[in-house]
Amino acid sequence: MTEPDAPDEKRQERGVHNPKVIDLITEDPSADEVVLVMREERPWGSDPHQLRQLEAKFNSYLEYVLGQHLAKQYPQYVGRRVRFQLDCAENPPAADQAFFTAMSNFAAGEGIRWVVNVAAMGG
Repeated sequence: MTEPDAPDEKRQERGVHNPKVIDLITEDPSADEVVLVMREERPWGSDPHQLRQLEAKFNSYLEYVLGQHLAKQYPQYVGRRVRFQLDCAENPPAADQAFFTAMSNFAAGEGIRWVVNVAAMGG
């Protein structure tokens, strides 16, 4: 798993399609959370494997947090609440709502908040 801006690592492409990379780690002081962002710039339904790719990315993020890799690489975040945030250019289709609800419920069971954030995407 490659963290953002890891030294001595060849920069890998970020996005839902690449589960080997944590796209972004940031803080949300107002919510007192460490935020692990997943980026999805493609329109929903543009790739028949898109939901499987998202699931793989989600599972990689879970392993990163639950396997204590986040804590080892960023000791300042130990004990902080964690949020997984999917930044996407458009709302996921209503037909996929059960998939997103299942992800949210699973994350909640691990003490992680799951948020879908529709935002303008760029570079």
